[in-house]
Amino acid sequence: MAVRSILRMGDPRLFEPAAPVVDFGSPGLLALIDDLHDTMRSAGGVGLAAPQIGVGLQVVVFGFERSERYPDAEPVPPTVLVNPLIEPLGDDEAIAWEGCLSVPGLRGQVPRPARIRYRGFDPAGQPIDRTVDGFHARVVQHECDHLIGCLYPSRIRDFTRFGFTDVLFPELA
Repeated sequence: MAVRSILRMGDPRLFEPAAPVVDFGSPGLLALIDDLHDTMRSAGGVGLAAPQIGVGLQVVVFGFERSERYPDAEPVPPTVLVNPLIEPLGDDEAIAWEGCLSVPGLRGQVPRPARIRYRGFDPAGQPIDRTVDGFHARVVQHECDHLIGCLYPSRIRDFTRFGFTDVLFPELA
């Protein structure tokens, strides 16, 4: 459909909670999902949330076979997740590097629950229910944070582990 502009940190729309989707299968929802996929692929991302393109709905897309931005990450199945709920499973926490298309050029180490269950719906309103860990869990949590108006820098605990990607990871530049 179309590659949209990605909002960047500082735009107030990124800090607003998104509304639940009520029109499953609608042409508007399907067009939004196409735009999210096109925009994510064009930007080289592994996930994208509707608020990042200025649409305040609870829709995220994610997944990849291989990522240049995260070369060591295991593949994540392509997924469209609507109206998600995340449940941490256990107390184990994982700290890993994250970046964001709305926070270009920066990376930080972010603590997150290591294992989660996520539920929601596909575009047609069919239920999705998965238990995941590793990078898959991280991507889902990161994208779903956008739906509550949260960007990853607000989750960083140690700001000595936050900086410009080309300084921290010159091999990726």
